[in-house]
Amino acid sequence: MGIFERFLSIWVALGIAVGVGLGLLVPDLFQAVAGLAWAHVNLVVAVFIWVMIFPMMVQIDWRAMKDVGKRPQALWLTLVVNWLIKPFSMAALGVLFFQHIFAPWVDPQSAKEYIAGMILLGVAPCTAMVFVWSQLVKGDANYTLVQVSINDLVMVVAFAPIAAFLLGVADVTVPWETLVLSTVLYVVLPLAAGMLCRRLWLARGAEHLQRRVVQLKPWSVTGLIATVVLLFGFQAQTLIDKPLVIALIALPLVLQTYGIFFIAWWGARWLKLPHNVAGPACLIGTSNFFELAVAVAISLFGLHSGAALATVVGVLVEVPVMLSLVALINRWAPQQPKIAKA
Repeated sequence: MGIFERFLSIWVALGIAVGVGLGLLVPDLFQAVAGLAWAHVNLVVAVFIWVMIFPMMVQIDWRAMKDVGKRPQALWLTLVVNWLIKPFSMAALGVLFFQHIFAPWVDPQSAKEYIAGMILLGVAPCTAMVFVWSQLVKGDANYTLVQVSINDLVMVVAFAPIAAFLLGVADVTVPWETLVLSTVLYVVLPLAAGMLCRRLWLARGAEHLQRRVVQLKPWSVTGLIATVVLLFGFQAQTLIDKPLVIALIALPLVLQTYGIFFIAWWGARWLKLPHNVAGPACLIGTSNFFELAVAVAISLFGLHSGAALATVVGVLVEVPVMLSLVALINRWAPQQPKIAKA
């Protein structure tokens, strides 16, 4: 493990500090970068996420993909957690905190909007970042790709009805441009590039491929830190202007993330899944497809609404919390069955 991976938490903490500092010092620069977006997908962030996940795409061995179907338990675990548990537990936590526990400090209208933002996060499980988390826990790259692909297919048909039901609105319009563009940028293009590079490098020998993979690994961490700097730079002024609101929203989001993780981890242990399959299966539901959640929040409630703010807070808390879960999985790895190919 290189110096970047070994001290990743420190680098991310520095990235957060640098992002907030630069966001306050040169806000115009970050506003200009934030404006480079299409269908609510920031193109600069997309490039950094691409840099993050490309090294993992190179490791996907298509000859081994056929073996994924021989172990469907993790796929079922992901589907149950993502679509039968997570959206409803998020809604329940939102109501508990903002209509009861935090009621003395939050007005009713704002409370409803914060709950709505939390629900949208809960109905949008991760698409891209899970590749990074999977790599950090030494997950099976082939199995992770299948999990993400199936999750995306379910999202196409399940996102709108579940969101509409939990939000209590008649109709939720899915921003198809955001969904399709994110899938193409974060999955299709890096996957195609990874397949091409793997074939070209493998033609020069297995040792050459392995050497290239080792050379690419630091870029994954570099992309992650650059993304953190941008995301916190975008929201630096909000963090300074509304620290109490940010903290109130962050608390139930953090509890939800850890709660969903432990439910999935218990399920993985009960199913006796190997570590390289259990890790990604637990992490895919605990992180969020924030572009989709932010886009829907803005379209339904407005750019400056409490719902949009809640989805942004979800972005801010995700990376530090997910890194802590990655550390837990790696610490518990010896307690899992021996690593086996999915």
